[in-house]
Amino acid sequence: MPGFLRPLFRLVPDDTRIQFMRGRIAGLVVSAILSIGSVILAFHPGLEQGIDFRGGIIMEARTPGPADLGGLRGAVSGLNLGDVGIQEFGDASTVLIRLPVQGEEAATQQAVSRVRGALEAAAPGTRILRTEAVGNRVSDELFTGGLIALGISLGAMLIYIWFRFEWQFAVGAIVTLILDTTKVVGFLAVTRIEFNLTTIAAILTIIGFSANDKVVVYDRMRENLRKFKTMPLRELIDRSINETLNRTLGTSMTLFLSALPLALFGGDALAGFAWVMLFGIVVSASSSIFIAAPILLFLGENRLRRGTEAAARPAAPQPARAGGTVAERRG
Repeated sequence: MPGFLRPLFRLVPDDTRIQFMRGRIAGLVVSAILSIGSVILAFHPGLEQGIDFRGGIIMEARTPGPADLGGLRGAVSGLNLGDVGIQEFGDASTVLIRLPVQGEEAATQQAVSRVRGALEAAAPGTRILRTEAVGNRVSDELFTGGLIALGISLGAMLIYIWFRFEWQFAVGAIVTLILDTTKVVGFLAVTRIEFNLTTIAAILTIIGFSANDKVVVYDRMRENLRKFKTMPLRELIDRSINETLNRTLGTSMTLFLSALPLALFGGDALAGFAWVMLFGIVVSASSSIFIAAPILLFLGENRLRRGTEAAARPAAPQPARAGGTVAERRG
């Protein structure tokens, strides 16, 4: 290849020979601990569910000057609408008001009007920028629909990989995807990022990216299984990971750098989605090496190489016949 067509910068040298499978036990143990901890955190203290899944009313308002959160909270709390939350949203003059579900649509409209009046009285000139209201029944349907979407996504990935690869590859990929998803849920529980339809979309995106990365690594492993018929599976997996390491890191860094500006400058509407994406990219890239590959090694060590030991073993010398060969008899 001409020099001007060669890449100016490579993340990993072409002759890299890192023995990743030496740390296979540690990788699986750490991943299991993190996933179990994430599941526990998902139930206690639980996820910070957004209005999509919890139901209620959200109002975004802007005051003429810096908002007096104490005065606004006192004005709205005096309406006896339930547990009211008011917080700064984006800048000092923008506030976010959260109200619990008020019942039917008429009660919701009445509560919104009362809050608008209370805000205007406490801070004249206050403008309502947006209002969102979700009832209990709708929030339950959205929550169920989001979980169904996650389940269908994982099932579709399992079917696709099962038909494309041997079953050992499919099991390794789907177990890794489940572990990746649980870690993302744990990240939501720790950071208190709202769990809503936007974060569901981020998780689905991460599942797709993670599955694509594992398919690329698995493809190289399958090619090397056909190319190096006598190479031990552990050595072959290390070789395949090293050969695809530039592609894995390059794709992950590109996507990471694309999502980073959204997390830093995208505002509160996009920050949750972007931070979940950033965490998921790191988890997906590492799990392809330290989770999916060790699982494949444990499942396929005595199956994917079946019959190659006999082929690799040198043929035993044949015993000489009683009469010797024709040449020997003539001699």
